[in-house]
Amino acid sequence: MSSSVGEMASEGTERLLATLPGAVRERVRSLRLADGVATIVLDVAGLPVESRAPFEGEIRALLTTQTGVTEVRVAMVAERAPRRILAVGSGKGGVGKSTLAANLAIALARSGRKVGLVDADIYGPSQPRLLGSEGQKPAAHDSKMIPIAGKWGVPLLSMGHLIEPGKAIAWRGPMAGNALSQMIDAHWGDTELLVIDLPPGTGDVQLTMLQRFKPAGAVIVSTPQDLALIDAARAIELFRQTGVPIVGLVENMAGYACPHCGEISDPFGTGGTESAARELGLPFLGRIPLEMAIRRDSDAGLPPAAGDGPQSAVFAAIAAKVGRWLDGETL
Repeated sequence: MSSSVGEMASEGTERLLATLPGAVRERVRSLRLADGVATIVLDVAGLPVESRAPFEGEIRALLTTQTGVTEVRVAMVAERAPRRILAVGSGKGGVGKSTLAANLAIALARSGRKVGLVDADIYGPSQPRLLGSEGQKPAAHDSKMIPIAGKWGVPLLSMGHLIEPGKAIAWRGPMAGNALSQMIDAHWGDTELLVIDLPPGTGDVQLTMLQRFKPAGAVIVSTPQDLALIDAARAIELFRQTGVPIVGLVENMAGYACPHCGEISDPFGTGGTESAARELGLPFLGRIPLEMAIRRDSDAGLPPAAGDGPQSAVFAAIAAKVGRWLDGETL
């Protein structure tokens, strides 16, 4: 029971408090009974948004039946912890940015963080497929969306949940920016970290993110070849110009193991991203191999980071470095 409740002297108030279940009493910030009006303030931090209205109804029904109560007034408050944003970007498409974003979010959640995922790739949303939530539609409350519950402890919002599958989105920049804002401003509950899967490049959606929602940091993904690295450097420069720290670089599609003979080949080169990180004075977060299992599981909505195989360990190692950076350590 909070101190404000403990200081109440009214016998009627103490009687009302005693009628409440223990789990409810723990949420009571204050309770007062005066002239037949019971006024109760409840701390609903951590309670899902969709559960709050039924919770309020139960409290009203319970208190209304008590002797001496003619009216019940309920106020609900929630101290929202500062929510940080982690952007995952790339200079060009086709480098595995969305796959990294999905698996990074899951790996961070498995490490104990409260993580949500926003698919900000407005024109080419892929997170519903990657996280096995195709066909689901988010509900709304108070004109704000409620994220898809998602699997593996990561709630999700994507344009892929709001449009018909296969339908093209013909939006100009401001409309795309507004859609991103609505997803970030949704009812994320006690989520502490939002991983944002940005579209490739340096266009309107990226600028909206940087102007309206200052990310705590950005992870850049690239393949090893020179052309991808040139584009990645442009993305890095955009974040730097807007004061967003770069957490580090990830090299994707690095090394291919032949499923027949086991020989390793490097169709996209190797080590280029690590060298670029060194030249730019940025941390190198890790290397994701070009493996059929990652592609197969991702297409099936079974992100590798949710499993226990060697692919999961790759993403867990990258998430561990990102987590250390979020905790203020120097990589």
